[in-house]
Amino acid sequence: MPPLFRLLVIAVLGAIIASLGSALFHLARGRQEDSGKMIRALTIRIGLSLALFALLMVAWYAGLIAPHGVLPPR
Repeated sequence: MPPLFRLLVIAVLGAIIASLGSALFHLARGRQEDSGKMIRALTIRIGLSLALFALLMVAWYAGLIAPHGVLPPR
């Protein structure tokens, strides 16, 4: 896997975790006006997850990554 692609995947995963943390923060505060911010953070997380999935599928199709099976012990 190319190093730039690996960094991109790690950055998107970090953004997904940050979005989940933001949603948790707004959920824990419990204010009425924070519900919209929480929904926005979760929507961003869904969008990032779908984008990461699409990115991985395109990289697989382009030959940048290759799936591997789990080898049984010898």
